[in-house]
Amino acid sequence: MTLLSDLLNISNDLNINHSGANPKNPFENQEYFQCLEQSGCASKQSGWLPSHIWQQSASGDLLIPTYEKMNSYGEFIFDYVWANAFTQHGINYYPKLVSTIPFTPCHSNKLMGNLNLLDQAVNEIIDLMNKKNIQSWHILFPSDIDITQLEPYGLIKRYGYRFIWKNYDYQSFNDYLDKFKSRQRKNIKNERESVEEANVSFEVIDSEVIEEFHWERFFQFYCQTYFDRGQKPYLNLAFFKSINAYNDKTHPVIFFAKHRDEYIGASLCFRGEDTLYGRHWGSSLFLKNLHFEACYYQGIEYCIQNKIPYFDPGIQGEHKLRRGFEVTKKSSLHLILNKDFRNAIEKFCNDEEKHIDNYIESCKIYTPFSNDCRI
Repeated sequence: MTLLSDLLNISNDLNINHSGANPKNPFENQEYFQCLEQSGCASKQSGWLPSHIWQQSASGDLLIPTYEKMNSYGEFIFDYVWANAFTQHGINYYPKLVSTIPFTPCHSNKLMGNLNLLDQAVNEIIDLMNKKNIQSWHILFPSDIDITQLEPYGLIKRYGYRFIWKNYDYQSFNDYLDKFKSRQRKNIKNERESVEEANVSFEVIDSEVIEEFHWERFFQFYCQTYFDRGQKPYLNLAFFKSINAYNDKTHPVIFFAKHRDEYIGASLCFRGEDTLYGRHWGSSLFLKNLHFEACYYQGIEYCIQNKIPYFDPGIQGEHKLRRGFEVTKKSSLHLILNKDFRNAIEKFCNDEEKHIDNYIESCKIYTPFSNDCRI
């Protein structure tokens, strides 16, 4: 087991991003990983055994955050069909290697640092797989740079999609709504007005003023979302409290919903250089349209006010489409050592891509924007 904090104790000068400067993505900060691991959220007990790949050189280090997984929970790229196929043929699918940010399905650099060391790093990964009889390595939600760099190594590309809001230099939320067809514009106004008529207002707490009691209150709402589904929350209060010490690097933003001066719900985002990332939300009561207001409209307004080009509210959800989020094709990368299964999975991914392409084209037909403002 190789904790990120252990690596940092060895090398205090480790930069885990491509440029050596502050990363554009808030989840690429080493502190974010430390908080996940030291809080126990990403640990052997939770099914995330840290096994980070780290190559050193005088010209800079390369880190690939990697975990051994005995399950596929908390990854958001679903491979249960693959796991079942391995099992049916008497081959263990688990443990597998996963390079990602635990519980954080946001595209970001998974190759962090000196890319000239990539050959050595990939060889180390393959050696580890052979030594431990691990059949697969999965790079989830990679950046475009990661995909380009890893292309020569024969990894299988699996496509998916997500919905991204784009800021076309909007001056206000009403300016944004002017781009919509009249019916869709009216629907959004009605949704927002219903929340306002319920005497619910919002308080935006930016990173520089977030305190521990804000995290404590948010955590209650966050847990409720999981309890409503009969699930255990992925993250614990220790994680949220520990991240508070690094707010200047991870840039969290909490949108609190208030009713009669009492917090009744909240959504949590993290602000990157050019993107606002929606992550979690919850509420203590059911109020129609509160989810849309807290998770989408508040974030859109924040992006407009702060001139942020993109808003990534999280994966899945066709309901985002009619609220102005654009469907975007994305991919993950997979290295399968068994030749027969590699061929079968590659065929699976090629066939799946055709369905993804058809779905994306269908989504574009149902854009809510008027003909003069088509995406």
